[in-house]
Amino acid sequence: MEGIHKSFGPNKVLRGVELALNPGEIHALMGENGAGKSTLMNILTGALKYDEGVIYIDGEPKTFASPIEAELAGITFIHQEMNTWQDMTVVENLFVNKERKTAFGLLDVKEMNHRASGIFKHLGVSVPLNVLARDLSVGSQQMVEIAKALMTDARVLIMDEPTAALTDRETTKLFEVIEELRKKGVAIVYISHRMEEIFKISDKITVMRDGKTIDTKRTAETNLDEVVRKLVGREIEDYYPKRDLEISEKAILEVKNLNRKDVFKDVSFALKEGEVLGFFGLMGSGRTEIVRAIYGIDKMDAGKIYINQKEVKITPQEAHKHRIGIVTENRKTEGLHLDFSIQDNIALPNINNLSKGLVDKKQESQYVEKLIKMLTVKTDNSENPASSLSGGNQQKVVLAKWIGLKPKILIMDEPTRGVDVGAKQEIYKLINELVREGISIILISSELPEVMGVSDRIVVMHEGEISGIVSKNATSEEIMTLATGGN
Repeated sequence: MEGIHKSFGPNKVLRGVELALNPGEIHALMGENGAGKSTLMNILTGALKYDEGVIYIDGEPKTFASPIEAELAGITFIHQEMNTWQDMTVVENLFVNKERKTAFGLLDVKEMNHRASGIFKHLGVSVPLNVLARDLSVGSQQMVEIAKALMTDARVLIMDEPTAALTDRETTKLFEVIEELRKKGVAIVYISHRMEEIFKISDKITVMRDGKTIDTKRTAETNLDEVVRKLVGREIEDYYPKRDLEISEKAILEVKNLNRKDVFKDVSFALKEGEVLGFFGLMGSGRTEIVRAIYGIDKMDAGKIYINQKEVKITPQEAHKHRIGIVTENRKTEGLHLDFSIQDNIALPNINNLSKGLVDKKQESQYVEKLIKMLTVKTDNSENPASSLSGGNQQKVVLAKWIGLKPKILIMDEPTRGVDVGAKQEIYKLINELVREGISIILISSELPEVMGVSDRIVVMHEGEISGIVSKNATSEEIMTLATGGN
């Protein structure tokens, strides 16, 4: 790709980007949210038209009219945001437009099931084939997307944050599959904000910033500090900023003996005032399900919840009254109204305080602009739809809407999933600021370094039960031992 330019109206998104891929090469494409990575890949696959530049395939100029045409030419894109059909089964999702048929023209269900089972076995994961996509976890839906891509005869495979929702075991297996594809000569564009992954598997790194190519280097010839400096245009000191605050012994939230059949069992813990309480566990350990029950989204069979020593029965409406906010794991389906404006999304939870019968639009605009500035949301207009933002900036909008409510308790489920290195550090600093203001935080993350770097204490889950509660000084080996069922 040479000299690629792209504008959306007056907003220049790409400014002469260069990218070259070789067969059998794992090429990391890095950049902060809004740098233009996904736009560039959508241009390559024909999902977007570009304004200037040339794309060469095997030395010949080529433009694809659509992603389907690109896929037929061997270029497949695994998107960060799931493209599963929620009301179709796993098998139906895998074979959309690729249905296998018998000699009589009927769907060959047996053959499709056999093929799907083989792909998931190759990926080393167990995904039920006849379950609706909406009933799968985010991680399982991601594995469906990866399986779908592996069914094509790809020459170029684009992976946008493929491990963001995967467990360590699933990630390890995916890397093995990537290595197999590399040996077969497949070129892989690997988009990720996880530095340890980039340095582990990539051959080359291209850094983008503000719609431009900053540099391309062989991975072996660069290092973390240099890449971060090029990504953000500045040094990042103290990746996990220190927080030296006295934590109260008083519990703001207590849960006792929470139970939900086949999901979690006898869960008891306390969240102290001014504390960041981390939750860590492998996929399926029950982390997300517990906080959803605490917030009142999902029902529990038994157990008690106390806020400031008073027993409460919580629904989402009651949680709002008790000033409990929740940043859910899946921002796309649960955290945002994508068709609403950025302003409406941020203002919505606090709408009662911004209106006296009618909404005070001036007050609302000032309130929203303050939060956009605080969280450095990259947008030229708060009236743009939330869907126009990059994934990381969408996540900032979700955070903004709850921070504006000034909660006493904030539940953050994977708050940095799909967020770039600069924005991650901004979120970590924000967590410290919230704690200084007296907000107590429950932080769920599948990134162990993040949990250890940000939390004061860590609740470790294994198969629906708390296997231990450890201090921030626990080692990663100790935490992983508890997460895998050890003592």
